[in-house]
Amino acid sequence: MNQSTDKITVAIDGYSSCGKSTLARDLAKTVGYRYIDSGAMYRAVTLYCLENNLFQNSELDEETLSREIDRIDIQFKHDTTAGQSYTVLNGRNAEKEIRSIAVAEHVSQVAARGFVRRALVRRQQEMGRSKGIVMDGRDVGTTVFPDAELKIFVTARPEIRAARRFAELTAKGETVSFETILKNLETRDTTDSTRKDSPLRRASGAILLDNSEMTVEEQNRWLLTIFKTRTNQ
Repeated sequence: MNQSTDKITVAIDGYSSCGKSTLARDLAKTVGYRYIDSGAMYRAVTLYCLENNLFQNSELDEETLSREIDRIDIQFKHDTTAGQSYTVLNGRNAEKEIRSIAVAEHVSQVAARGFVRRALVRRQQEMGRSKGIVMDGRDVGTTVFPDAELKIFVTARPEIRAARRFAELTAKGETVSFETILKNLETRDTTDSTRKDSPLRRASGAILLDNSEMTVEEQNRWLLTIFKTRTNQ
């Protein structure tokens, strides 16, 4: 067991729109750890592809992306006024754009490419080298940090996840139907779970959390209790 002064790595994986980013972000803020949204990195690469016309008739130009992937700069900055981090793509705040439905519709196609995953996993591992990090995504506990001291796998019913995503996009002023979101989530679930490289699955030793019927406050208390137990606090 770790002593209370030791920092650990917390890996949170799960399905799209199951609340894992909120869970990870809130834990990191509470315990003073760094938060990294690995999914935002794949979304940022997808946004880059869309803005640079690397999708032709829904087909990804893999050859061009493979040449440019190492030049796509992705950073996370902290907004002290808002009290939260945001994603910076090649020097600009791209947080709003990467959360769009257009990016959501293409991100699994980009994330399924092995060369993209390998490039981003290297960056993620470097970010977490000194521990004291909470990272969420699809393969954090299985591929990025298989030795993480605390692993969580989050799930929720598809209809619940779609409703949460619908509310989030509507609040941002985007016009999209519930049916479109639900179909997108189901497609992403299949793609993420069956891809060849680092498929979405529950990591060995990961604690399962089905938050379908939980509030944000309830899931935060649940995770904080587990974190304190794991770190002897």
